[in-house]
Amino acid sequence: MHRRGVGAGAIAKKKLAEAKYKERGTVLAEDQIVQMSKQLETFKSNLEEFASKHKQEIRKSSQFRLQFQEMCATIGVDPLASGKGFWSEMLGVGDFYYELGVQIIEVCLALKHRNGGLITLDELHQRVLKGRGRLAQDVSQDDLVRAIKKLKAMGNGFGMIPVGSSYLVQSVPAELNMDHTVVLQLAEKNGYVSVSEIREGLKWEKERACHVLDHLLKEGLAWLDSQASGEPQYWLPALFSELTSRDVTPEEANQMTP
Repeated sequence: MHRRGVGAGAIAKKKLAEAKYKERGTVLAEDQIVQMSKQLETFKSNLEEFASKHKQEIRKSSQFRLQFQEMCATIGVDPLASGKGFWSEMLGVGDFYYELGVQIIEVCLALKHRNGGLITLDELHQRVLKGRGRLAQDVSQDDLVRAIKKLKAMGNGFGMIPVGSSYLVQSVPAELNMDHTVVLQLAEKNGYVSVSEIREGLKWEKERACHVLDHLLKEGLAWLDSQASGEPQYWLPALFSELTSRDVTPEEANQMTP
């Protein structure tokens, strides 16, 4: 019985010590949170001061704007999250990306008859810059990506499909799954693809390849060249370099399809 009492006492002391350690740990954790919050507020205050001081550089220089966006991201601040508030009023970035979004939509609509609603990020960048003129503030591809993400959040069909080291920008609400995406990626090299190339490159059955290509044709994202030697070729105008170098009329586009 005496040993039992000693054992019970040791257990009680151990539990008491664990409780004290836990309490102390909670206090330390709370102190750390308070300190981190203070540091975060200081960083945010310094960021606002930096933004105020370098307002013109942020608005005019795409490289400076990218670096500022990265600084904001480190503390979870999104200058584009709202059209109102400090960031919008101080920098005008909300207006900048809104105007850029409108220009992106205009370019995509103007070329929809040719590419069916798919355009490379490179071509979109070139055409937006051309439309803005020499005197307008510089725009980078990073700016385009941020503007497109805002358009995507509005649910109007915009999105980006990774192709190689860049992207295809989708401006129509067509449903594209992973099968469609990998076929687009396969077509990147030549601007076109065939059923046999898909079967060989992706190890698919013929029915699966035809199903994907038929969908791309239906959505206007691909053109069929049934006169090609060997077998029909499915051209992706968004990836076809000879087409992207010049404007194509609807009449010319109709001649490409049987």
